[in-house]
Amino acid sequence: MRKKFFSYVAGSAACAALILLSGCQQTTNQLSDITRYVEEKIAEGKGTEVKSTEQETDTEQAAVSGETEKQEEPSVEKQSVDCYAYQTLPEEVRTVYDEVYDAILYEKEDVALSTLDNEVLHQAYVSVMADHGGLFWVSGYTYTQYTRGEKLVDLHFTPKFTMTDAERMDMQAQIDETVSQILAGIDAQAPDYDKAKYVFDYLASNVAYSTGAPDNQNIISVFVNGETVCQGYAAATQYLLEKLDIPCAVVAGTADGQSHAWNLVKLDGEYYYIDTTWGNATYSGDGMGLDSFINYNYFAVTTGELQKTHQPNDDIIVPVCQAVKDNYYVHENLYFDTWDADSIGNVYRAAYERGDGFCSVRFADRELYEQAFTYFITDQKIVHYCKGLTSLYYLEDSDQNVLTIKF
Repeated sequence: MRKKFFSYVAGSAACAALILLSGCQQTTNQLSDITRYVEEKIAEGKGTEVKSTEQETDTEQAAVSGETEKQEEPSVEKQSVDCYAYQTLPEEVRTVYDEVYDAILYEKEDVALSTLDNEVLHQAYVSVMADHGGLFWVSGYTYTQYTRGEKLVDLHFTPKFTMTDAERMDMQAQIDETVSQILAGIDAQAPDYDKAKYVFDYLASNVAYSTGAPDNQNIISVFVNGETVCQGYAAATQYLLEKLDIPCAVVAGTADGQSHAWNLVKLDGEYYYIDTTWGNATYSGDGMGLDSFINYNYFAVTTGELQKTHQPNDDIIVPVCQAVKDNYYVHENLYFDTWDADSIGNVYRAAYERGDGFCSVRFADRELYEQAFTYFITDQKIVHYCKGLTSLYYLEDSDQNVLTIKF
């Protein structure tokens, strides 16, 4: 029996309307013949584009860690200077990124931007959302273009806020309480690998995958409601790792042809990809007793490993990840690049004797994987290592060359 892990991600839909508005009264100090164009686009899909000239973009790409008190407004540039997506942007886009982030954090509307290019605005907005996993009070934006005759003269940005300031502060307090409890379980001085694995384990084990979860495009679904979809998992992963001083960004794209979100994370100075959604093995359903199983096949993987199933959008520039030291299977000595039946069998034996419900082993290539499958499963040699084993259920992932045995 072959079991392939996959995620179910809701599809996307968008509609747009172009409306010509008049009524800008001229004065001697105003530009003549100013026409206000308002284009509205509602985006309801993971990683969907956020263009518009009054654009209501219900993006499924959640956003930033929240600062709810507006007594002072510290420089947003200082808050973002170390963020991954921000660092990849040219100077012009960084400036707009700062303007967008400032407007979201301090709930400003109708902000005049330093650019006239709505594509620059789009790049800045999706970069803000990639860098910050806790902006739960915003879902898209509108922009307004002003022209004089045929010449574009101004571009204004308004975030689409989903709650009042009081509601935001109340929700942030609830999130803070849950996050504090979660982070109490990990030493802030722990190695990067341990911190990343702790966050991955917690979210995969304690947050249910549910396409019907309310607020599933932001961290409310994770930290308040305990159920979410890929965007919520990715945003929450970024939010928690940032608090543990682990650089992390949300990446939007597709997985197995469906809209999806995952994370880019920097561990011990090297970049890896992490897909927390795929760590929760129960979301594929089918009642096969996977409640206690965490799928590590996409914990700290390389670009080559990721691209077997995942394709990022081109919204942000992502690096080529080649490091393997902090990959789960490498770090836990569950990775084999040569055939050694006894060494591999003893890994399964140790897990069986500890009473572990599952044991996963990864192989360097398809040839080794198939050799292990034939030896342990087809020829049933696993019983030589796991004495008393009378039944066997296994999970295959031939994309990542991982063979999991359920005892």
